[in-house]
Amino acid sequence: MVFRKRRRKAERELAPDEIFLDSSNLPDFDHARLEGRLERPVSRTAFLGLTLAISFLFVGLFAQAAHLEIGKGASYARQSEKNRLRPEVIFAERGAITDRTGTPLAWNESGEDGYPDRKYLTPGFGHILGYVSYPEKDKAGNYYDTEIKGLAGVERAFDERLAGVNGTLLIEEDARGTIESQGSIVAAKNGETLTLSIDARAQEAFYGAIKELADKIPFKGGAGILMDVETGEIHALVSYPEYDSNVLSSGSLRNVIASYSSDSREPYLDRPVSGLYTPGSIVKPMIAAGAFSDGIISADKAIVSTGSISIPNPYDSSNPTVFKDWKAHGATDMRHAIAVSSDVYFYTIGGGFGGQKGLGIDRLKYWYDAFGFTKKTGIEISGENTGFVPTPAWKKKTYDEDWRIGNTYHTAIGQYSMQVTPLEAVRAVAAIANNGKLLKPTLIKDKPIEGESIVINQDALRIAREGMHLGVTEGTSVGLNPLSYVRAAGKTGTAQLGFHNEFYNSWSVGFFPYDKPKYAWVVVMEKGPAGNATGGIYVMSQVFSKLRQTAPEYFGITPD
Repeated sequence: MVFRKRRRKAERELAPDEIFLDSSNLPDFDHARLEGRLERPVSRTAFLGLTLAISFLFVGLFAQAAHLEIGKGASYARQSEKNRLRPEVIFAERGAITDRTGTPLAWNESGEDGYPDRKYLTPGFGHILGYVSYPEKDKAGNYYDTEIKGLAGVERAFDERLAGVNGTLLIEEDARGTIESQGSIVAAKNGETLTLSIDARAQEAFYGAIKELADKIPFKGGAGILMDVETGEIHALVSYPEYDSNVLSSGSLRNVIASYSSDSREPYLDRPVSGLYTPGSIVKPMIAAGAFSDGIISADKAIVSTGSISIPNPYDSSNPTVFKDWKAHGATDMRHAIAVSSDVYFYTIGGGFGGQKGLGIDRLKYWYDAFGFTKKTGIEISGENTGFVPTPAWKKKTYDEDWRIGNTYHTAIGQYSMQVTPLEAVRAVAAIANNGKLLKPTLIKDKPIEGESIVINQDALRIAREGMHLGVTEGTSVGLNPLSYVRAAGKTGTAQLGFHNEFYNSWSVGFFPYDKPKYAWVVVMEKGPAGNATGGIYVMSQVFSKLRQTAPEYFGITPD
């Protein structure tokens, strides 16, 4: 049997310090300083792990640096700049609005949010002045909308002039947000002061009288206008009921704002500008002037009103069509027909009857157009509506029916489907007063006069004026006659409404002074109960009485 020697592992050479490290001297070493411990070389695995860890660390740092420098560099640069210099808006003062005498109608007061709060004279000026919207902030408190904008009325129409231009304040801050310095780099430019043609005294007189009567009778609402017949300047433009400009601008009284939308009287409707109403008899002076100018009838020819006219029925001779007058007036010439508002007279010159030729619907439409009843006046504020005159073509298209003589009769007295705005009506009345100049109404004081001339016989306009003056002295506007301080010329109108004529609109139009016309007026009280005799004439008598106290210069009286 052969025995093989096991190969012994190579013995490791001992270091000197290991020789002397034994149990006798081990207790003498300071173990806190690692004395008495044997040093061993670091393994290859440990070196490899450490190298990889360091490499990953440097790669991560490099990638982050590249991301910050390349990917986010521009963004952080801008943020860094903002951290040092912060721009802040300087709000411009919105221009004040005054009436023609300098009375403030809209002005500014210091606001808690940094921009000026808009304040308005009230009541009576809501639709004229309109309202504004204010700057808006996001949830972080930063402005994303820095403008005060006009949203209605004069505020909207002249927003560019009133608004001004905001400025910028540059604020320097340190890293902790402490302000180091600040200075204006762009100064704010305040808006212009706007002087309106409106007279606050006249506005308040019309508003007070219309409101009183509307609430008392009641009427659904009302409108009133006072216009200079020489320049077209509007001295009063009233709509009742109205909204409060202060409430809509601030937006704070949510319940009040909600009530505006739910109110059946429509306080958002700007009645003088946007309201459309059946005019009734207020158009008779214009139709008389047109008929005279066309040579249809002389001013002195009388037409007898027994209370109605009858038109034979071609299908049933025993059942004629009857067109009633509001009363029997007897024999009336053109001037007196205007004064007493004879329907039979205007049926006759409008559509013809008993041998008297009438204008016919085409010429009726021509004269309504000529006096501006079917086109916008061009006033500065938005929302203006346009009047309407029915025609045979319109009736055929709308109802698929032929035009009848009765349609012409009713159109001649401002009924059937005819509608006009109060603003159109006051311009037409002014054209009667100023010898045929159809002016462009304006809300700006001393604005250059604009308009056009109506091609019409001047005697026709004179006769219309004389008839309207008779209306005050002995006709339907006689309620204004007792006022000794004013000589006026006027015309009333009553337009029936409802399926059973249970409502009506009450008009009063006219001009003063009669001898040398300066101002034209229009009042319409909307949708009152039938049978009530108090309407537009009562309002005008109250307006005159109020103006006599507050603005006597309207009547050539020197204030005390």
